[in-house]
Amino acid sequence: MTTGLCFGIITLPNAAWPTMVDRWRYVESLGFDSVWLGDHFVNPHQPSQPWFEAWTLLTALATQTTRIRIGPLVTPFALRNPAMLARQALTLDHISHGRLELGLGGGVATDISYQMVGIPAWDPPERVARFREVVELIDRMLRNGVTTYAGRYYQLKEARMQPPVVQHPRPPITIAANGPAMLKIAAKYANTWNTYLASPMSLTEALDVVRQRNILLDEYCSEIGRDAHEIRRSILIWTQVADTNPFVSVNAFQELVGRYREVGINEFVFCYPPTEFYQPVGSEQADVFERIASEVIPALRAVPPC
Repeated sequence: MTTGLCFGIITLPNAAWPTMVDRWRYVESLGFDSVWLGDHFVNPHQPSQPWFEAWTLLTALATQTTRIRIGPLVTPFALRNPAMLARQALTLDHISHGRLELGLGGGVATDISYQMVGIPAWDPPERVARFREVVELIDRMLRNGVTTYAGRYYQLKEARMQPPVVQHPRPPITIAANGPAMLKIAAKYANTWNTYLASPMSLTEALDVVRQRNILLDEYCSEIGRDAHEIRRSILIWTQVADTNPFVSVNAFQELVGRYREVGINEFVFCYPPTEFYQPVGSEQADVFERIASEVIPALRAVPPC
């Protein structure tokens, strides 16, 4: 695992197809390391908003890009049969020529889309237990040609995976985790751990929360004998933390990255377009965004880049 800094962008599947293509090509042209797509049945904050299915859109967008790494940030496991999700990942790994980053998450019981599609609102312990099985199952399927799995919640019998994945031993897995139980799963399976701040708070509070989560992840790695340095530490920067608009100025971006680096973060994922997510909203943010991508990020990255 590289120790260099990585910078990614997440977009929502809420724009027309030509607009999505333009956005992804633009992000790739600016030199970002990764571009991600939000994955829900509907926008949980604006359920009436136009919205496309993430994996279908990811696969199409893979054909419109050439270099940048791509993936969902993150796929809530309950939306899809886990064996079929593994098959989707295999397929996208081939179509993207080995650029897939497989982002997985537990989802939340309060997701309004679950009742739309008939998914049970499992309590947190069951949700985590199911997620643990799903990650283990997908990990095995992407590594092996044939998988039999007998879990409490999920069972497979001689599930065949051909052709093998492009990336070996499997595409990298990003696991979104905030609490101890999910962090233990990340410690065992994740190539990248992603975190975010779900509740409104100050930057000082956010840094302390992320620091503590990072410490817990290190401890859980130690308990199972895994080198904690194998896991990239990633954060999704969005609007829940006060006064953290990364694109209000170059100085604001540099300070924010520097503060999170101090608590162990080495991958940063920002929302695009910035005027839809960060306050204050203004056209000047687009200019700052481009300057940051072309000048600031290359200077911040360690050599070699991610």
